[in-house]
Amino acid sequence: MAITRSFAPRPAWGWWLCVIVAGLAVAATWFFSRSPDLQRGAALYAAHCASCHGTGLEGQPDWKIPDAEGVLPAPPHDETGHTWHHDDAMLADYIRRGGQAVLDDMGVPMTSGMPAFGDVLSKDDIAAILAFIKSRWPERMRAIQAGRNADRGLTDALSRPGREEGPLP
Repeated sequence: MAITRSFAPRPAWGWWLCVIVAGLAVAATWFFSRSPDLQRGAALYAAHCASCHGTGLEGQPDWKIPDAEGVLPAPPHDETGHTWHHDDAMLADYIRRGGQAVLDDMGVPMTSGMPAFGDVLSKDDIAAILAFIKSRWPERMRAIQAGRNADRGLTDALSRPGREEGPLP
């Protein structure tokens, strides 16, 4: 009796390995090309924002309840807050001019404790901080917020039509 062997085709492991390595290389290039801005944004956030908004973007406790002077505590910038509900131009304006100036321009009868950082942070600094904050949101929130930018007709991430300061990079 003769023994016959069945030779099934072997998987092309070499080909799959090349595909995986190439994919990892592309992902690493994309990640590391962006990480300096995110690292810079994280450092700027830690230096200028975390004392009020929390090191983990968690905001102050009871941030929806005004204090005795009617000022709302600093809100979270993570997915539990409302930062992602606003377009980039409004967020940049809020950071640059301070909350009260923006609320007054919008006709919103609230008192904001958010100071202006326009004399301290450059447009690039503000863009880096916002990039860092947004990098911490779940994809769903980033997509919703990106839609708000598109709805406003913003041509780049931090421009606001009609603002004399011009677009942010």
